[in-house]
Order: sequence, then C-alpha cells, then structure tokens
Amino acid sequence: MNWDDPTDPTDTPAAPAAERLVDSVADREDQAVEAALRPKDLGEFIGQEKVREQLDLVLRAARARGATADHVLLSGAPGLGKTTLSMIIAAEMGAPIRITSGPAIQHAGDLAAILSSLQEGEVLFLDEIHRMSRPAEEMLYMAMEDFRVDVIVGKGPGATAIPLELPPFTLVGATTRAGLLPPPLRDRFGFTAHMEFYEPAELQRVIHRSAHLLDVEIDPAGAAEIAGRSRGTPRIANRLLRRVRDYAQVKADGVITRDIASAALAVYEVDGRGLDRLDRAVLEALLKLFGGGPVGLSTLAVAVGEERETVEEVAEPFLVREGLLARTPRGRVATPAAWNHLGLTPPRSQGGGNGQQDLFGA
Repeated sequence: MNWDDPTDPTDTPAAPAAERLVDSVADREDQAVEAALRPKDLGEFIGQEKVREQLDLVLRAARARGATADHVLLSGAPGLGKTTLSMIIAAEMGAPIRITSGPAIQHAGDLAAILSSLQEGEVLFLDEIHRMSRPAEEMLYMAMEDFRVDVIVGKGPGATAIPLELPPFTLVGATTRAGLLPPPLRDRFGFTAHMEFYEPAELQRVIHRSAHLLDVEIDPAGAAEIAGRSRGTPRIANRLLRRVRDYAQVKADGVITRDIASAALAVYEVDGRGLDRLDRAVLEALLKLFGGGPVGLSTLAVAVGEERETVEEVAEPFLVREGLLARTPRGRVATPAAWNHLGLTPPRSQGGGNGQQDLFGA
C-alpha cells in the first residue's frame, strides 16, 4: 500500500485528478487518507519485493556502520510508493525527514537555505527531482558528494564564494521521468530503484490491509474484483475501495462482496479491466468511427471531444500498457484485444493482422 504525490503539470493529466476515479495522481482526499494508511516500516510495505530486499540491505549496513544511508533515487509511475518509501527510510534510520519538491526549488539560494538547515543524518525527500532548476541542480552535485555548498555573496566582479560545510544527510529523490535526470545527478545516487506496477495478488493484500484499517468488511472475492480494476496501482486500489465501501453502506449491508464491488464500480463507470469513461470513449471512437485506425491524435481527440493533451497524456498510456492501442508512425491503431474488449468485430482488413491481404486481393 504505497503512494506518492507528484505535482508535475507535464506529468499529470490535463483534467483535474478528482474527475477520474482511476487517476494515479493524489487529490486532497487521497492525501488525507493516505497519511493514515501508509505503512511505517519495510515489514509492512506490500509489493516491490526486490526493491524492499535491496533497500533493507542498504539501510541495515548503514545502521551497522553508524553512518548515514547512501543517497537513494526512486523512479516509477505515480501512486506506487515513492513517498511512502522515503518516509520508511527515515523511520528505519531513526532520522527526521524534510519534504520538498523540484518545482519548489527554482534558485540555488532556495536549495542552499534547505541544505544549510538540515540536521546530521536527516533525510531530505525531493519529489519530482527532474524539475529542479539547473543552478540548483549543479549546487546539489557538490552537496551530495562532498557535503558542502558554495554560497555566492555579491554580484559581478566583486562576488565571492563562501564555502558552507553541511552535516551528512541522505537525499531521497523521486521522479516519474528518470530519463530527464542528467547523468551527473544520477551517478551521485548510491542506490537507485525502479518501482514496478503491482500484480493483482499484491493489490488484494493492499486492499485487505486498507479495509482493516478503515474498518470495512470485505471478502476475498470482493478484494479480487477491486484489485483487477486498479491498474496495478495501490493508490487507485484504495480509492476504489473507498467508493465501493460507500456503495456497500448505502445499497447493501456494508459487506463488500464480488457482486457488490462489481455493481459499485459499474456505477462509477470503471469496467473489468480498469477502463473508465474516457478510456472507453477513445477506444469506441477509434473502432467505430475510424475502423480501428490508423488515425491521427488530433483527429481522435476531436472525435472524443477532449483536448489532444488529455487523450495523449491521460488515456493513452494505460491503453498502450494494456495492449489495447498502439502508437504507430501513421497514427493510433487499435489492437485485436481492443475489439474483443468492446465486443466488436474488426473489419476484414484487420483480420489478417496488417491489412495487406485485402490490399493485394490475396
């Protein structure tokens, strides 16, 4: 059960997060609930087995040496547990944690003010680290490597650099776009980990734990139904659980079964594969209006009645990951799985896989 709170406008959908039940970006309600549901140590943390094992070794070794832990870089999609892991790192090391984000650090002076106030051994969590300004980024190189920063006093020819020694600290950087980090910054992290999407069985464990903490009664079949629609993301699983809980309290006896979960999520327009109204609208337009494609992104967006950025950044990533849509040089193309999911029959030109049979009359 693991969550993050990225706020990068280039990473987040054009529509507000609260408008989509299956959005992996945390809204205010999510943030309030997640504070109570976050696991407190690695033993409670569900999923990400390799990352947990490797991180446990790093932290245990640091504690045995009586030293601060190596700097840690966590990458992966929103809602998978980067913020939670940063808090666990601080708890495991018995250290306080300072939380900030890349967009909040636009000048080197901003970073210098934060670094100069750190205590020895403190954990500095820097979310969306790839959005930090270049001057601050260059200052961070020296701080991470030598625990020192040069503060520039004055301007022009009379400017002087005053070296400022920093206490040893641990930087935990989180990013949804690891490829945007410059190599010199990536190389200064002693431990890097990529957070993977969760398997349904892992999400069921997340849901059962959350249901217990929320005092919600749920059976295994109900948890499995919610997990299968959660897009491999614990944050979405917990959001769906809360909405199904509401339905069960109002429409049933408060117990979440498979039938109750299915009926509740039908009300919220989340289907068996986790597609919502926008996802299905994109697929239906692609299949029914354009015969499965290829069709340009702008044309598809107009057909759906959404902005181009909304279709590209909100709907397409999950549809591509699910194998329902493909991005090609000629445009967007539906896969056979998309036709099957909507219960439609593809035209003959799609039956051969590439359409060449009809083209040449074979």
